[in-house]
Amino acid sequence: MTMIEIAALVVAVAFAVLVGYLVPVLMQVRKTVAESEQLLAKMNADLPPLVGELRAISQNLNNLTDQARDGVEHAAVLLHAVGEVGESVQQVHNVVRGSSGTLLTNVASVVAGFKAATHVMRERYRKEGEPHNGG
Repeated sequence: MTMIEIAALVVAVAFAVLVGYLVPVLMQVRKTVAESEQLLAKMNADLPPLVGELRAISQNLNNLTDQARDGVEHAAVLLHAVGEVGESVQQVHNVVRGSSGTLLTNVASVVAGFKAATHVMRERYRKEGEPHNGG
């Protein structure tokens, strides 16, 4: 055998060994690609419903926040009305305690307190009837 034949034989053996090692690697790559395709198909099927559910949850949270904000506003109006009634009662009490208080003054103070409370309550119901601006 000549040197060229030996070199060709060595190259042929090396090529056979290389192919012997590459075949299992290529088979594993093919298997991995197939599993990746299955995973992507499953994600394409599962993600849109999940995104829809997340949007629904977000909308529900926004609605709850709006309802809580409205509740706080109504409570503030009510507390304001109670405060004005308290001030009116305090004025009536001061008039009754004072020596210059007459029955007419006492009645006028009670009526003023009642008018203040009804005015606040009317304002509250008027505001409830108005359409809400988105924010």
